[in-house]
Amino acid sequence: MRKLSFTVLLVAMSFAGSPARAELQVGAAMEVITPDPLLPVSGGVGIPVPAKEKQGDLTARAAVFQKGDTTVAVVGLDLIGFPSVLGDRVRKQVPRIPAENILIGSSHTHSAPDCYAFPDGRGGHTGDLDYMDFVCNQAAKAINRALDSLAPATLRIGTGEAQGKIAYNYYAPDLYDRRMSVIQAAGADGKLIVTLVNYAIHPEVLGNEVGILSPDCIGPMCDKIEAEAGGLALFMNGAQGGMITADNRNLDQPRDLQRGYWNDSRTWDECLRIGHLMADEAMRIVGAAPPQSDPQLFCDARDVKFPVESPLMWAIIVGSPLKYSYNPDQSITARINLVNLGTAQILTIPGEALPNIGFYLKRNMRGEHNLLFGLTNDAFGYILTKVDFKSFPRYDYVSRTSLGEMTGEILIENCLELVAESPQPDGKN
Repeated sequence: MRKLSFTVLLVAMSFAGSPARAELQVGAAMEVITPDPLLPVSGGVGIPVPAKEKQGDLTARAAVFQKGDTTVAVVGLDLIGFPSVLGDRVRKQVPRIPAENILIGSSHTHSAPDCYAFPDGRGGHTGDLDYMDFVCNQAAKAINRALDSLAPATLRIGTGEAQGKIAYNYYAPDLYDRRMSVIQAAGADGKLIVTLVNYAIHPEVLGNEVGILSPDCIGPMCDKIEAEAGGLALFMNGAQGGMITADNRNLDQPRDLQRGYWNDSRTWDECLRIGHLMADEAMRIVGAAPPQSDPQLFCDARDVKFPVESPLMWAIIVGSPLKYSYNPDQSITARINLVNLGTAQILTIPGEALPNIGFYLKRNMRGEHNLLFGLTNDAFGYILTKVDFKSFPRYDYVSRTSLGEMTGEILIENCLELVAESPQPDGKN
């Protein structure tokens, strides 16, 4: 605690001594999306589990960045996923920002209500349509409030390996991206406006089986940053598919050592431990980052067609009462964004890309800090490369809940074309 407070003091002092850049403006706001009364919580396809209690509030958190004629909104929702059909409802309520510049992502907590309206196999579905409308309205309200609070801001951006027992790969423990990127904006008075944390992790410490409605470890992370540093904290997930999850293993309680399985700690105390450690690491990583002089802002978008080969995914698309949009050739269209913000380059992923895709994209991006916003603009299951798709038993589940064999190849090709066509981020040649 003392160490973090000292770091926060140094950050605030350094911001206060930096000239404010009126050219870039930033605003942030939050709205609560906790259902009242509580609704069942979803861990994905299947029947949600009734919630008997809640730990922390689900939220819609928005940050808006504006420079000249360009305005970009980044929204983080404490949900397992948020399809584009709902995202478009949000965008219609924010006419001051071009729809394609509003990036809406999900934390992927497994302890929140279903916002897909999965068909239940009995002619019904697993969602609550009134709750989905409520989430849309609250998310739009957060964006509009963030817009109304725009103020001149200075940026800091840091990337580093997050240390400690935070995440691991359930399928192959050491195969995961340890890098955490943090974008922080402060006003002319040195006070923080927003701290955006980008890291790949399944927030499923609790899991939906325990019947607790919660933002999981992401809530405690945001709470600690806000309490100790000020401003709004915002989390955007990364390439956490297959299967980068919170490290709640009880390492002294092996379940199957030969296969690398341990018993888990599915408690709120464990959410607090992991979330608070994420907050500490985020502040450490961004603490030494220099303020950026006159950071640039650029946003591009591309609509991409993905064939739907999975019978399960196609049944969800055509069977949900949300009326997902799809094409006559049994494909769907999803949006991918590229954003340059100062020395950071950001790509969005409309689902859960496996870690090898994340590593490859970051290696071929052109920012000093390369960020991937997973489950953003849509959340169409797992995204694998063709060489991984159905290649071995460990990936049976992620293949079945993927759109198809070519999803990863199509994503990579279009992301890298966006990178090639975009201007260089600040500070890169």
